[in-house]
Amino acid sequence: MPDEPKTLDPATRPATTTVPAATTAPPGAAVADDSPAAGRTRSWTLGLVTVGLVLAALNLRPAITSLGALLEEVSADLHMSGTVAGVLTSVPPLCFAIFGITAPRLARRFGPAVVVCAGMAAIFAGLVLRPFAGGTAGFLAASALALMGIAVSNVLMPVIVKRYFPDRIGTMTGLYSMALALGTSVAAAATVPMTAALGGDWRTGLGVWAAVAALAVLPWIPLVRDRDRAPEQTRTATATEAPAPRVTRSRTAWALGCFFGLQATGAYITMGWMPQIFRDAGVPASTAGVLLAVTMVMGVPLAFVIPRLATRMKTQGPIVVALGLCGLGGYTGLFLAPAAGAWVWVVLLGVSNCAFPLALTMIGMRSRTGAGVVRLSAFAQSVGYLISIPGPLLVGVLYQHSGGWGLPIALMGGLMIPQMIVGTLAGRDRTVEDEC
Repeated sequence: MPDEPKTLDPATRPATTTVPAATTAPPGAAVADDSPAAGRTRSWTLGLVTVGLVLAALNLRPAITSLGALLEEVSADLHMSGTVAGVLTSVPPLCFAIFGITAPRLARRFGPAVVVCAGMAAIFAGLVLRPFAGGTAGFLAASALALMGIAVSNVLMPVIVKRYFPDRIGTMTGLYSMALALGTSVAAAATVPMTAALGGDWRTGLGVWAAVAALAVLPWIPLVRDRDRAPEQTRTATATEAPAPRVTRSRTAWALGCFFGLQATGAYITMGWMPQIFRDAGVPASTAGVLLAVTMVMGVPLAFVIPRLATRMKTQGPIVVALGLCGLGGYTGLFLAPAAGAWVWVVLLGVSNCAFPLALTMIGMRSRTGAGVVRLSAFAQSVGYLISIPGPLLVGVLYQHSGGWGLPIALMGGLMIPQMIVGTLAGRDRTVEDEC
């Protein structure tokens, strides 16, 4: 297939300052201003977007991992049953699937920067309200508000990158993926000691993360105002953009959705059950927590490297297979000698879990247009999170009924095979527009 012309879709072109069109220009056309002042404005905008991406990514997981660290205290204080507490751990992927699918319509109506700003505000509001919940219903409602903001922001992060940095998709995806992994790790590791230092009340420990969310709102406010000052450019981009592809007709979109779902399944199983696997193998509880932290920290440097590597390759299948083989090696080690080689297994599984930033990168690469990235991101993430919901619950059922970890670990390792297959299909050099 011949190479596509190296032109940028208006929806994916970085924001530029516009000047009134010449008299020969078509009505409504936007003309780029190449003056030094316009260049400084553009540099300021891109810098602000970069800061906004990093701060937003830092806030996409602490609402979840901070609660996981204090779930026992929260459950006891709010008199949650074991069933309700179990359901609470499955709420995040469910909210990501349900609310994430609304992101394309919201982005078309208001613009992606406006929606991300609102998403950060929703995270802040949910985290502020959650500690004041007097019962389970209020706590779930506040959590759902924060998760709604996370869901739409999850979907629109690749869209923001495609829109403002079309020639640096790998670098910018790696940057916010690294920030996301850092936020996940810090919230998981720091919430308990920080709560103890602040007096031991779980409400204080969870509420602290609202301050971080408040900071994430600030960079997006000028971007909202910038959009309001340039309505002509927005209207022109909308008018000239090709219709968004119907991604449900694309085999690549379905393969990418399944790949996203299988890697998310592995990540949620790891976060939920790995410490218990090691504790049942005789590893002390404190060491088991450190082992989980090592797995999560592996994603910080690799989340920056893998997207950059992926964008330099014509197809991403080899990276998919390499990560899958690391996962197979880690689960094989857990099956045969969980305690003896624990540090090796967690490193391998930490590398395997870096399929997440790879999936995000492929979302940006599998569509040529901004509208296509919005649709593909919403579809792949919503389908993927729906696929991931049963995984941790199924592992718990198998563990309870089999009386050991052999069967659950075999299931975890077995899921690496279809993950490598669908990931290789999703990594082929094609776009959803070609298939629709």
